[in-house]
Amino acid sequence: MEKELKIPNHVGIIVDGNGRWAEELGKTRSEGHLAGFQRLKELCIYAQEIGIKYLSLYVFSTENFKRNRLEVSFLMNLFSTKFHSEFQEIMDLNMKIIFSGRKEPLPSKVIKEMEIITEKSKNNTGTILNLCLNYGSQTEILDMTKKISQEVLDGKIKIEDITLDTISNYLYQPLPPLDYVIRTSGELRLSNFMLYQASYAEFYFTKTYFPAFTNNDFYDAIIEYNHRQRRFGGNSREKKST
Repeated sequence: MEKELKIPNHVGIIVDGNGRWAEELGKTRSEGHLAGFQRLKELCIYAQEIGIKYLSLYVFSTENFKRNRLEVSFLMNLFSTKFHSEFQEIMDLNMKIIFSGRKEPLPSKVIKEMEIITEKSKNNTGTILNLCLNYGSQTEILDMTKKISQEVLDGKIKIEDITLDTISNYLYQPLPPLDYVIRTSGELRLSNFMLYQASYAEFYFTKTYFPAFTNNDFYDAIIEYNHRQRRFGGNSREKKST
């Protein structure tokens, strides 16, 4: 009898390689970003189908604003357009969409669409899709520290009452720890992605560029996760995700 596949509770994907995928095929980087966005939508739907409860996607970092101005402008237009036109399908599948990252200096049209889909999907009970947009983990930890410090100054929190749960609750989103982090494109680093949440995550690196990262590739990554022994610094092989 085939053993039941163990599905990680919270998966993070570092979406990488759109531009290089396009260049190697003689396409423009913009075409690569378009292809990547289509793959992203399909992957979200597949993640819910196989039972992933939380999916965090690193789609644009704080450092990405240092890219070519025209490329950044194209990406901002892409976000606002696709959020408006294509995310209805994801919401219709009962997925809840949230965002992690700073709003500044995102264009107002992007912020508007983010707020609309967040509001529309807030009562959905399916997979929670966390889009990390204008996100950086070091910035998140800085912002979390400032928020907790202000609560202490305001007398709302006592220093002695600060716990690890307090930290988690004051991050951009109160999500459970990452169980599995996947990075496409062959790079072997986290690039400032959810450093705190990934403390005990398993990692999977593939040379496949994100637009070419199929549902079958995703399934293969889940198979690999099933071969890992998670110890969390102790002797137990598995820790139940919250």
